[in-house]
Amino acid sequence: MPGKHTNVDPSGAGRLCKRCNALETSIVVRTEPLCKYVAVSELTTYRALLIGTRDCFTKYVHTKAIKRLETFGVRHSEVGKPRKLLLPLSLGASSLSLLHIIDSHLQRQNDRTGRTGFKVHVLLVDTSEVEVNRPDPEALQAVKDQYPKHTYSTVKLTNLFLDSDPSEEPVDEQLPEGDLAVARLAALMNAIPSATSRADVLSTLLQRLTIRFATTHACEGILFGSSTTKLAEVVLSETAKGRGFAIPWLVSDGPTPFGISFYYPLRELLKKELSAFTNMTDPMIAPLVHAEPLAKEQVISSMKNTTIDFLMKQYFESVEESYPSIVANAVRTAGKLQAPKAASKQRCKLCAMPVTEDLVGIHGWVGDQTEAVATEIEKGSYGLCYGCTRSIPEEAVTFLPD
Repeated sequence: MPGKHTNVDPSGAGRLCKRCNALETSIVVRTEPLCKYVAVSELTTYRALLIGTRDCFTKYVHTKAIKRLETFGVRHSEVGKPRKLLLPLSLGASSLSLLHIIDSHLQRQNDRTGRTGFKVHVLLVDTSEVEVNRPDPEALQAVKDQYPKHTYSTVKLTNLFLDSDPSEEPVDEQLPEGDLAVARLAALMNAIPSATSRADVLSTLLQRLTIRFATTHACEGILFGSSTTKLAEVVLSETAKGRGFAIPWLVSDGPTPFGISFYYPLRELLKKELSAFTNMTDPMIAPLVHAEPLAKEQVISSMKNTTIDFLMKQYFESVEESYPSIVANAVRTAGKLQAPKAASKQRCKLCAMPVTEDLVGIHGWVGDQTEAVATEIEKGSYGLCYGCTRSIPEEAVTFLPD
């Protein structure tokens, strides 16, 4: 059931923080009013002066994230051999918030024990060849300056199409205009008929490159900055696109068929909470965030250009304002799903997910097809799972990376 509306000022003005009961509320989290950091000179009540400065909201955010990383504590690592995790950075509010939280957490570990339980390799994938309004890779320098203790890399999406190791450090200059990798990526995207399919293929390629980079650089796992809102979007969009079988791997912490584990430390935090968090940190994260308009504020020129991912983003960003329980329940329900137990050596040529022979292509999912189509699919000539079969036309399969 949807959560009930509360007849209170959403800003929490005039109310005291529920946790410290001393400072005035700065933000209402779900139904809980919390405060942020206040300078001593700004404290007014006698109780607040006794307690001192509090920062209940940012502590709430930190606690939610760090408790998901307990297995990477100092006691679980060898001296001199910290475990390595990859953190893909999109320069959005969520991934930057995760970097800030981890940076603070590792600093506290080092202050207490003289060492850390893990180290982070930050990766920014450059998709400028196929996307507009993407963050400039040079913007990563500002992040490096603010969080200098980590390792950073920038990789072009086109590196996935190179014959050489796609996870190697690329040169700074742009790839030559006639480069084969650029041509293959362009040909692939041009061969895809719909906006939804292009967005699906692009996100899938981005995930593949991230996984290969992590594997090649001996990372134990990947830390995704996905919020509760983002994971809820994934649940519905992947189901609608015919890739529901993969949901247990895409929204839950733990091993995946790719030979590396996925972790979602921000899975219990809403996107709007993380957006507020970027303005309450020290140093502040907000200036580093690549500004993107909210889904509900974007203008769609025609329904033809509307993607499933956009619709899910628009829906959940709207729902989380008044009914955050709906968003959380979608993620919790998906988290109870169990991944298929049957192992398969056959992998989809696009998403690289394991697929059993009876579920290759469309034939095993939607009943009988024409004899010609069924024969081609049974031969495995497409080599795609059902979801990817809907996104990639047959003539575009040859452009996919190996």
